[in-house]
Amino acid sequence: MYSSWVVSHTLFHKVWNAHAVRALPSGQTQLFVGLHLIHEVTSPQAFDMLRQHHWRVACPDRTFATVDHIVPTRSQTRPFLDVMAEEMTVALERNCKEFGIPYWPPDNENQGIVHVIGPELGLTQPGMTIACGDSHTSTHGAFGAIAFGIGTSQVRDVLASQCLALDPLKVRRIDVNGTLKPGVYAKDVILTIIRQLGVQGGVGHAYEYGGSTIDRMSIEERLTICNMSIEGGARVGYVNPDQTTFDFLRGRRFAPQGAAFDRACAWWRSMASDANASYDDRVTFDAAAIEPTVTWGINPGQSVRVSERIEGDPHDEAFAFMGFHPGDHVAGTKIDVAFIGSCTNSRLSDLEEAARIVRGHRVAPHVKALVVPGSRTISREAQARGLDQIFIDAGFEWRGAGCSMCLAMNPDRLEGRQVCASSSNRNFKGRQGSPTGRTLLMSPAMVAAAAIAGEVVDVRTLLGKEEVMA
Repeated sequence: MYSSWVVSHTLFHKVWNAHAVRALPSGQTQLFVGLHLIHEVTSPQAFDMLRQHHWRVACPDRTFATVDHIVPTRSQTRPFLDVMAEEMTVALERNCKEFGIPYWPPDNENQGIVHVIGPELGLTQPGMTIACGDSHTSTHGAFGAIAFGIGTSQVRDVLASQCLALDPLKVRRIDVNGTLKPGVYAKDVILTIIRQLGVQGGVGHAYEYGGSTIDRMSIEERLTICNMSIEGGARVGYVNPDQTTFDFLRGRRFAPQGAAFDRACAWWRSMASDANASYDDRVTFDAAAIEPTVTWGINPGQSVRVSERIEGDPHDEAFAFMGFHPGDHVAGTKIDVAFIGSCTNSRLSDLEEAARIVRGHRVAPHVKALVVPGSRTISREAQARGLDQIFIDAGFEWRGAGCSMCLAMNPDRLEGRQVCASSSNRNFKGRQGSPTGRTLLMSPAMVAAAAIAGEVVDVRTLLGKEEVMA
């Protein structure tokens, strides 16, 4: 447990101390969890364990459920054609009903990817501890929360006690300063950070993101940054809450209302890291030096600027698996599938920027292109703006909300050696459903550009000359 007199008053230490129940003999801290999010994949066994011990859910009012991982996106009519998907959905429905947990089923207007609807509904708030049985729970740190991805046995622990036993973390401050060039997005920023610090660089750390670039980012951009913290080995990634955070939360369904919101803002602001906070490590990036970035290998740290040649040990298994060689350009790589979606990049601003790229163009004849909104709310908002029609006119498939091709626990998956330009977060072997399928991670705008060209291209070639030169 961090004591209250620790000099480094970072947000991480403040939130940790505020939720610490006791120090355990193991050296871990028993930490109270303010918000627990569950879905259909990692919760069934946890509920079965509760029944075996005749336990109840400790705080059903702090637990919320949705269906996202296995839900089909082409048709969400029940019963699902996929028997496993239907069984897992029925199990979640039964568990939520039995234990009194709020649940958004596939046909509910609030259904969506768990890390999308949490912020959307105002469940995610600054100063919280948040847990979910999903690696990318770090997403919620964009609001100034400390959010942990947990395993099934820990899902059981939170359901039963509303607490977790966790090891304290070091805090690394990552500053990104300056102005991003046109065609460069939050996805390029986090891929650049992971490339430099490594996929294991954040082990044992929480990443605090700041600097003038991050300060100017929207909440949706910050969500992208924090989402992939886990890909750099960090258990937690967060941004200090500020006026951008408060403006986003105002009026949301589960956010405080009226005078209570103003009181909450004062407390949220106090939880931000102190100006004189000390960190275990600090790293600085120049925003102007960041370019559109694409992964070429089999982990998110294996990436290059789109204008750059691939370097590395020719004996690295990534070269053999992906079919690249040292000295190759990733630009010009033919793609078979283009996927815009996932908890990393399926929000309205992601779809707006991708639609801006594809407007007036057509998807290459050999490319299968999908757009999968992160929630039903995003889908409605996008359709109200006519974005769905822009994508459809260009040759994209417009799908229902869900995790889709990010992890292929549903019908959306690669076949054989297909190459996918993907706005998701992981490019591991087999991640998108085929054991030999190949994934190239990039921003939604870069995916849109690749879909049109039929190969990886620099999205800046599709931007107006005046914009690129700005």
